[in-house]
Amino acid sequence: MNPPTRRLDGYARPKTDSAAGPPAGGVERPAGRARALATSGVMATILLGAVGQTGLVTAMPAIVADLGGFDRYSWALTAYLVASTVATPIAGRLADIYGRRVFFLVGLTIFMAASAPAALVTSMTQLSLLRAVQGLGGGILMANSVAAVADLYAPRERGRIQGLIGAVTFLAVVLGPLLAGLLTDGASWRWIFLMNVPAGLLVLFVIVRTFPDVPPAAGDRRLDYPGMAALTLAVTPVMLALSWAGGQHAWSSPQVGGLLGAGLVMAAVFVLIEARADAPVMPLALYRNRTVAASAILTVLVSFSLYGTILFTPLFFQIVRGASATGSGGLLAPLGLGVVVGGVAAGQLLSRTGGYYRAHAAAATSLMAAGAYLLSTMNEETTPAPAAAYLMVLGSGVGATFSTLTVAVQNSVPSGMVGVATAALHFCRLVSSSAGLAILGAVLTGRFASRLDTAVSDGVRASLAPGQLEALASNPQALGDPAAADALRTALAQTGAAGAQAADELMRGLGAALAGAVGDAFTLCAIVTALSVGAALLLGPDRHRDGGPATG
Repeated sequence: MNPPTRRLDGYARPKTDSAAGPPAGGVERPAGRARALATSGVMATILLGAVGQTGLVTAMPAIVADLGGFDRYSWALTAYLVASTVATPIAGRLADIYGRRVFFLVGLTIFMAASAPAALVTSMTQLSLLRAVQGLGGGILMANSVAAVADLYAPRERGRIQGLIGAVTFLAVVLGPLLAGLLTDGASWRWIFLMNVPAGLLVLFVIVRTFPDVPPAAGDRRLDYPGMAALTLAVTPVMLALSWAGGQHAWSSPQVGGLLGAGLVMAAVFVLIEARADAPVMPLALYRNRTVAASAILTVLVSFSLYGTILFTPLFFQIVRGASATGSGGLLAPLGLGVVVGGVAAGQLLSRTGGYYRAHAAAATSLMAAGAYLLSTMNEETTPAPAAAYLMVLGSGVGATFSTLTVAVQNSVPSGMVGVATAALHFCRLVSSSAGLAILGAVLTGRFASRLDTAVSDGVRASLAPGQLEALASNPQALGDPAAADALRTALAQTGAAGAQAADELMRGLGAALAGAVGDAFTLCAIVTALSVGAALLLGPDRHRDGGPATG
C-alpha cells in the first residue's frame, strides 16, 4: 500500500499513481480524452466571457445611432466592467466553498439570461442595466475558468495549459471587437447578444458533460456577507470614477472626487472587516504569501501598460498615419500573436523546468519592457512594419508574464484557496486596466494640448477664429474625421493663399502633437513596465512540487 501524502490544505490523502497527477479534493483528476474535453469547455467559457467584455466597443456607434442617448455612450461598457470586477473575488471564494462546476452553470445561466433581452432593448438605460447583469455572469465565468485548471491538472502540468488559456483570453480580447464589427455591419448589433444564447447553450452542454464534479477543498463553508457588501461598495464607486474621469467628468470634478473618496473609505472598512472575519471573502492572510503579493503587484503594473497599448495603437495609426479602422485594428494581430507565442513558450518552459518563477517572470517582464520602450519611440514617420515588430515583442512578454504568475500563485496556495487566489489576480487586472486607461487618457489629452501649443506658429494662430485652437486641443476631430478636416481646410482657404498654407501647417502640427502625446503615453507605459522587472525579483518560491504548494 502506498503511504499517505499530504493534501495541499494539510490533510492526509492517499497517494495516487494517476498520470493526471495527484487528486483534487479527494478524487482523481480526469485524464486523456475526458480531460481534453473538459479543458475545451473551460477555454470556450473564457472565450465567451472575454468577448462579452470587449466585443461591444466597435458596435457602440451603431447602438447609439439606433437607441439614442449619446450622453450615456459609455454606460453599457462601464456597467459590464463594474459588475464583473465586483463579482470576480466573490465568485472565486464561493467556488472554493461549493465547487467550480456549479458556478460554471450559474455564470453561464446569468450570462445568457441577460443576453437574450439585451437584443430587444429600446433605450441605452435598459441596455446598461442588462449589461450589468451580463457582467455578473461574465465575472463568475472568468474567475472560475482560470481557477478550474487546478481541478484538471497537477502542478507540474499547469504551466503548459495556462499558456494556452492565456492565449485564448487575449485573442478573445483582440478578436471580440472585430467579430462584433462584422455582425454589426453584416446584420445588426442586436445579433451580438442573440449569438450569446446558442453559444452559451453549447458551452453549457460541454461543461455539464465533461467537467468533473470535484468536491470543494475549502473546509470552512461560512459566508462573509459583511465583507461581500463592503467590497461591492468599495469597488463600484472607484470603477465608476475611473471610467468617467477625463471623459464625462473632469478629474477635479466633485463627481469623480466624491466617488473616489467614497470608494477609498469603504475599502478601509472592507480591510477592517476582513481582518476580523472568520471566513473572509478575500483573506488578507493570502497576501502574506510572498508569491501571491508579488504576483498581485506584477499584475497591476503589467495590466496598466497592456490596455493602454490596446487603446492607443489603433488611435496612433488612424489619426497620425491615416490608416483605416480595419487596418489599424489589424495592427493588434501581432500583439495577439505575441501573447500566444509568449504564453505557450512560458507554459512549456515552466512544465519542463518545474518552476523557477522568479527567473521566468524577470525574463518575461524584461521582454515586455523592451517592447513598451520601442513603442515609445514611434513618431509620425513610423510605418506599420516596425510597429508590428514592437507589438510582437511586447505581446510575447505579456503572454509569458501572465502564464507565469497564474501558475506561480496556484502552486503556492492550499487547494482550498486556489479559486480566491486566482480571482485576486483577475481582480487586480480589471482594476489596474481601468486605472491605466483613465491615467493614460489624462496624460494623452494633457500632453496633446501642451504640444499643440508649441507646434502652431503665430501666423497660423492669426488665421484661426477665436477659441478655435483651444477647441482643437480638447477635441482634435479634424484629424480623425475627413469631413471635419475638409471643412477646416475650406474655411482657412477662403481667407486666401496664406490661409491654405496655414491649413496645411495646422494639420501637420496636429499630427505631430498627437504623435508626440501618444509617445508620451507609451513612455509612461515603458516606465511602469520597467518597474515590473524589479517587482518580479520579489517572487518567492522558485519551484513547484506535485504534492503541495511550492516552497522556497
